[in-house]
Parts: sequence; C-alpha cells; structure tokens
Amino acid sequence: MSEKLEIRIHGGGALPTLIYLPGLHGDWTLVGSFRRALAGRVRLVEVTYPRTLTWSLDDYAAGVEAALAEQAITRGWLLGESFSSQVVWALLTRNRFPVEAVILAGGFVRHPMRWGARMAELAGGGIPLSLLTRLLFGYAKAARFRYRHAPETLANIHAFIARRTELDRQAAMHRLRLIARNDPSAIACQMSQPLYALTGWLDPIVPWYWVRRWLRRNCPALREYRILWSADHNVLGTAPQAAAKLVVRWITESGNLR
Repeated sequence: MSEKLEIRIHGGGALPTLIYLPGLHGDWTLVGSFRRALAGRVRLVEVTYPRTLTWSLDDYAAGVEAALAEQAITRGWLLGESFSSQVVWALLTRNRFPVEAVILAGGFVRHPMRWGARMAELAGGGIPLSLLTRLLFGYAKAARFRYRHAPETLANIHAFIARRTELDRQAAMHRLRLIARNDPSAIACQMSQPLYALTGWLDPIVPWYWVRRWLRRNCPALREYRILWSADHNVLGTAPQAAAKLVVRWITESGNLR
C-alpha cells in the first residue's frame, strides 16, 4: 500500500455529517464546486483512498471506519459515488458505524453490466502510461466544457491529472475487479436506513434505467431517485449546485438539518 486513507473535514461538528466516498478515481479532486455549494449547511467529510492493490471491499470499509474514529466522527450520512456505492454496502454489512442514511451518486447495487466492468479492467490494464498521460491531457481540455458550470472543479483538473500515476491506474483496475465480483443485493434489500439516489441523464458507465428499476422493485428503503438531465456519470461534478440542493433537501426533510 503506497499511502494511507486520508480524510479532510469542512464545517463544524454542530452541522449534520455527510461523508463523501469517491468514485473509481479514489480521491476528492472533482468535488470542489459541490463542496462550495454545501458550505455552511453540512459538515462535509471527504475521503481519498490509498492506491492499494490488495484491499477487499471490507478492507475499504474498515479503513473508512478507522479514519472516522480517529476524528471522533461517530455517525453520519454516507454519500457513495460510483465505485464507492460498493464500499457503502460493505459498511452497512459490517454494521459498526452508525449510518443515518445513504445517498448514491451514480451508484448501484450489483452493477447492471458486470461484464462491462471486466472489459474496462482488461482494456485499462493494457494502456501504457504514456498513452494514459495523453488521454488525460485531452480530458483536461475537454473538461473546460464539461465543468463549465463548476469553476472550483475545473480549477482542480490539473491536480486530478497529477494523481493519475501508473500505480493509480493499477489501483483503479483492482477496484473494477471488486465491482465485477460483488453482489450486495441482500443488504440493499434488507437495509433499514433511508436510501436516496441521484445520477446524470447521460451515464453509459452505470445505466440508470436498470439501477432505478431494480431499486424500486427490491429496495423498500428507497425514498427518492432523481435524474439530473444536465449531468453525466460524475453528477456531483457536472451538476454541483443541483446535486447539493437535492442533498440538502433530503437531509432537511429527514429532520437532521434546520
């Protein structure tokens, strides 16, 4: 393991706690505008994962629990983005951290196209770092349009690219393997905490139609599933104000925010 799991905290302890668990990239570099939109309304706890090639989903959950305990954070809402929806299910299965509610952002239970995760793993594993670097610089240029409504996120694009090392790529491939092998359907069906979900309309990575249908049919805890039509898979980055407004409403209606 090349580094430790890290957390950072924005906001005071008197505010309701929202714990952001990142997507496949594993860090907090794409949520700057979402963070700003939430400022003063919640205590936002952000997580960056280690570039581990060995952790199981249970290990990820244990790492999150340990980091929160070190900061005396004893309960909160979980915001699981994409890959981290799987860490959320592991946290619920362990049942050691008191979870007040769950929000999925581009998240899922069992991935609706697990073969796609396997193909992405194989394709990503064959990309040399030199080509990956070129692709990332192309991504940075495209991001000027993609994040045009999220200036804080756009400002962090170079930090996002700087973290995409060879080991980082291998860690992402490992996370794809965890997705392809995982089926947390049982815990999703039995969970007692309220569940909310949001996603972008343009999402070929985790097709929302299948995810929403499964949750509506099988998950009694589901309270609301919202599709933001101006966003894509990275819904917190491409529609930060709308996403933050939804999250604040959900927390307010739960009685956790006045």
